[in-house]
Amino acid sequence: MDIAYIPSPSTGVIHLGPLPLRGYAFCIIIGVFVAVWYGNKRWVARGGKAGTVADIAVWAVPFGLVGGRLYHVITDYQLYFSEGENWVDAFKIWEGGLGIWGAIALGAVGAWIGCRRRGIPLPAWADALAPGIAFAQAIGRWGNWFNQELYGRETDVPWALKISEGANREAGLYHPTFLYESLWCIGVALLVIWADRRFKLGHGRAFALYVASYCVGRGWIEYMRVDEAHHILGLRLNVWTSILLFLLAVAYIVISSRLRPGREEVVEPSVAELSKRDEAADPEDGAPQDEAGTAKSEDASPADAADAAESPGKA
Repeated sequence: MDIAYIPSPSTGVIHLGPLPLRGYAFCIIIGVFVAVWYGNKRWVARGGKAGTVADIAVWAVPFGLVGGRLYHVITDYQLYFSEGENWVDAFKIWEGGLGIWGAIALGAVGAWIGCRRRGIPLPAWADALAPGIAFAQAIGRWGNWFNQELYGRETDVPWALKISEGANREAGLYHPTFLYESLWCIGVALLVIWADRRFKLGHGRAFALYVASYCVGRGWIEYMRVDEAHHILGLRLNVWTSILLFLLAVAYIVISSRLRPGREEVVEPSVAELSKRDEAADPEDGAPQDEAGTAKSEDASPADAADAAESPGKA
């Protein structure tokens, strides 16, 4: 008799009339909200303007969702394009299947576009958002719980996850790898927050620390999973991805610390600086002005200027 275990929900969707409310989607949405909210607090603390993080997230989040789904579909193509499978299922994102590697990669492209439009450095924005992303992942992993997916090997530990019989799964008690990763992501977020305060990380190093520390946990958690995956030299593809990204992140931290020590003093230009930059880029938008702010006429002659000086009351 099983004394203790983590139950799985009987369904991952509740229908409110014709509208389906999916647990997976809610976890993703809540995670994005937390990441933007906390990222905004960190950005303002760094000297940025409130709302900038959300403005750039408008670009980053859609790109990230597309990237995450593309990575999943490409690396697990057999689930959608092999014989007997329906390729239309590749678009059913609500059924689960977002690869964090693709989400971060393509999300960074969207963030770069947003940062470029605002004239701010992408590394600084990424540093501010790094722990928020980890918190978002911690929340988003509970979407896998709703879908009864991404669990580990069978086990009899008290915190085992009970899985019910279903498509492509067998009933039993398994390691709750979704919970392991959720807790690990919380630890990653706290580590980045502490390290950022202690060492004043800048120029993308806080984000690189998030990547490196997440990859450490993802590597051993991935090794525990039993869902179908491609293997290279006996290891799951995502284990190799974790190893590669960990090495790249550590290398970035070391090299960046030597080339650009310290932290950015200014992370976002002021409104006045942006206006001056725009005027310098497109001087034809307005006539030159004097110190009083009145427009100068390039056609005015020296005689007109002298006449104006002799007659100060003359309009």
